[in-house]
Amino acid sequence: MILCCGEALIDMLPRETATGESAFAPHAGGSVYNTAIALGRLDASVQFFSGLSSDLFGDLLRDGLTASKVDSSPAAISDRPTTLAFVKLTNGHASYAFYDENTAGRMLTPDDLPDVTADALFFGGISLVVEPCGAAYEALMLREAPQRLTMIDPNIRPSFITDEAGYRARLARMLGAADIIKTSDEDLEWITGNTDAQALLAETGAQVVLLTRGGEGVSVVTPSGTINVPAQKATVVDTVGAGDTFSAGFLAYLHQNGHLTKATLGAGDLRAAAAFGAKVAAITVSRAGANPPWATEL
Repeated sequence: MILCCGEALIDMLPRETATGESAFAPHAGGSVYNTAIALGRLDASVQFFSGLSSDLFGDLLRDGLTASKVDSSPAAISDRPTTLAFVKLTNGHASYAFYDENTAGRMLTPDDLPDVTADALFFGGISLVVEPCGAAYEALMLREAPQRLTMIDPNIRPSFITDEAGYRARLARMLGAADIIKTSDEDLEWITGNTDAQALLAETGAQVVLLTRGGEGVSVVTPSGTINVPAQKATVVDTVGAGDTFSAGFLAYLHQNGHLTKATLGAGDLRAAAAFGAKVAAITVSRAGANPPWATEL
């Protein structure tokens, strides 16, 4: 079982009406939510923990989880509103404007933390940036990391960061507790000032750093060296949810092969897991929005 811990929100995606007017269409999303959805569709046993609203958008989020075979029972439900993220696409790349004040997701506290029975936990996204939810997710990770496999994808959104020093300190603590770190080359440069994944590995003590480089593939960085896995060919419609789906594919491979443990993974399994992540991500970028594939599509 994998417990995904982080934000669920509504992505307001740009669309054009039949009369040519610009519009926004609401779609369930959020970095960690997307990863949970992708895991469920890939037939992995998965739960989702976040602060979810009882409003109509919260219903949309829960319905999406259920439809993709994700157990949302660990989530904390409140009557606060749902976070909204308006998406702007430029040459297929997404930028975001967030509306997050006093929302169900943001106001999550350490008192809301669930009892964990999962074998592995996944963290990341904008949920690590703001308070009090950032403190809650950090507390959960630090509590569970000594005995369970943990993976983190910071998925940096600079426009969302208001307390950079505090956020960097939190990332340092959480990266230092993680077994698996997934980061894009852009995110790694923001975190460290360069794209030296081997240095990040040494600094944090993680088992592996997964450095995604868009169309150039992914570098699997371990203390023994680096394995380069090529990207799968795809006609890119947009990149929304690509990294989230890669993370899900990587974890789904570990789930399917009995590797959701803190035991060190061999080079063959790491290469295969990264290749599977690249395969499912290629399908996601070939269609609009964060719409990860089902196992039957593979």
